[in-house]
Amino acid sequence: KELDWVAYVLVTIGALNWGLIGAFRIDLVQATLGTSPTLVQLTYILVGLAGLYSLYKMTMAKGNK
Repeated sequence: KELDWVAYVLVTIGALNWGLIGAFRIDLVQATLGTSPTLVQLTYILVGLAGLYSLYKMTMAKGNK
């Protein structure tokens, strides 16, 4: 499904970003999109929604077994 793929990509971006922040104090989203604060905020919101969607999908898949 396309939505699953998009969510997976966004969750991966979020995980990599948090890993970089934790290890090197580098915010990749801010570094790449920092010229547009609105775009940075939108990216963070989309990553958060993708995480919630992925959690929902995992919970539903577990319940179907």
